[in-house]
Amino acid sequence: MTWRRQAAHLACLLAAGWIAGCVHYQPRPLAVDATLDRFEQRSLSDPGLAQAAAPARVAPNWPPAAWDLRALTVAALYYNPDLASVRDAWAVARAGIVTAGARPNPSPASTGPGYDSTSDPSAIRPWILNLNLDFTIETAGKRGHRIAAARNLSESARFQVAAAAWQVRARVRQALLDLFSASRSLDVLTRQQAIADGNIALFERQLSAGEISTFEMAQARLQFDATRLALADARRQREDARARLATAVGVPVAALDGIRLDFGAFDAVPGDLPDRAVRRAALLNRADVLGALAGYEASQSALQLEIAQQYPDLHLGPGYQLDQDKNKWTIFAFPAVLPVFNRNQGPIGEAEARRTAAADAVIAVQAGAIGAIERAIGAYRTGLDALHVADQSLHASQAAERTAEAQFAAGAISKLDLGVIQVELASRQLARLQTLVQVQQALGDLEDAMQRPADLPIDPLPRYPQ
Repeated sequence: MTWRRQAAHLACLLAAGWIAGCVHYQPRPLAVDATLDRFEQRSLSDPGLAQAAAPARVAPNWPPAAWDLRALTVAALYYNPDLASVRDAWAVARAGIVTAGARPNPSPASTGPGYDSTSDPSAIRPWILNLNLDFTIETAGKRGHRIAAARNLSESARFQVAAAAWQVRARVRQALLDLFSASRSLDVLTRQQAIADGNIALFERQLSAGEISTFEMAQARLQFDATRLALADARRQREDARARLATAVGVPVAALDGIRLDFGAFDAVPGDLPDRAVRRAALLNRADVLGALAGYEASQSALQLEIAQQYPDLHLGPGYQLDQDKNKWTIFAFPAVLPVFNRNQGPIGEAEARRTAAADAVIAVQAGAIGAIERAIGAYRTGLDALHVADQSLHASQAAERTAEAQFAAGAISKLDLGVIQVELASRQLARLQTLVQVQQALGDLEDAMQRPADLPIDPLPRYPQ
């Protein structure tokens, strides 16, 4: 076997190995019907959810006996589709690190056949074969700067995932709070409706006996109708909140059937919070602040890369020429780009401007976080004062009911008098519940401003299998 045939075989083997090592495209079609079927089959007792929730240690046994805010948040991080896009963006950013670290492949600077028309074809082959390679060696740390910028962009994307995860938690909390408000209101209004039913019957008897006027009866009916309307509205709000809770978790509404929800997180509220400690916790914990800082570091690395681009790369150019049956080798050639007409001033200026913009973005995010915290603290403190007043009013109404029950037992007042006082007590309970919900709303706004409690990992739980 001649050396030419051996070289041809070696070239074929190298080409086959190169092709085998390439990534091949794999189609992944989406079927709308299949996607809808998988969504409708989602359940809070899914084994995959149980496996993904194990590191969070939400409950000793899964699924938990009662689903509280933490357990529902874990389920939302597993199912909610809003995290998919930011997780995919993070995956793109991580792949960018590999791209940034790739070294330039050698390239044929010039190749192809030639022909010497002045040679004697009968004496020697007139064909000439040229093959020159270009090996690029990057200088001034360009590859390192690219990798640093890509890593910082990946870190920024990771914090965007964390921010999106917190938004998922915030929507779950809001929907659960609305469901708590509607459910508790429905309980109170149901009791109030039962008392009002008895009262209206007693009013009708008094009207028939001539003890009250038609105006007083009309006033009683207006109150009775208002209670009925409030009861119907509470039922509507409960169903709406239940649907929004299912949407926030990322499951169909039927997945909430048969589970017990735990509203214990909304029954109590913490005391006053120190401004300085809250503000510091937010600036050290908020994912958008940390993401903006990572973006600023990426802009610094990008500026370093553009500065390094002033210095030309080193090119090594070995070559081979088969000149009419004569082997000619070029050991090394050193082609280079001469920085004569420009020194990369334009890209450097752009990179400097982007770094300034990134620094301003960090300050803007911090200022927005501080403003949100101050507003939330003010609303929370005001809500606490209102809740204290509502508690006092409720306690006074409860004491009045106890007194009225004793008087009714002694025959000092009528059943209608007792019923009127009990209706008033239900109204005070509703007022106190509404105030509590407002305080919890302010507390949720404060948690959103701080993005705490930080009881979730910075890397959210695995996505639901698509």
